[in-house]
Amino acid sequence: MKRDSIVLPADPSDFEDFDVTAEAMDRGQRARLIRRTRTGLGLSQTEFADRFRVPVGTLRDWEQARATAPDFAIAYVRVIGRHPDLVAKAVA
Repeated sequence: MKRDSIVLPADPSDFEDFDVTAEAMDRGQRARLIRRTRTGLGLSQTEFADRFRVPVGTLRDWEQARATAPDFAIAYVRVIGRHPDLVAKAVA
């Protein structure tokens, strides 16, 4: 079985810390982008999901890094961040 390389080793002085793989780091960065975009617009998860036609459960999983948002979703969120009213109008 192939093991992912560790990109951020656990802090030995923190017994609750853990090693982080490249895949987990990427998933966390994607989660942060989505969450920051939504909160920057002042929207709750439900409001964001309804306005931009994203299933709220999927949005929640992406934001909490339980699932990795695919590349197309990251592109969509970046467009939403730059042109939220235009996107909302386009998907209405």
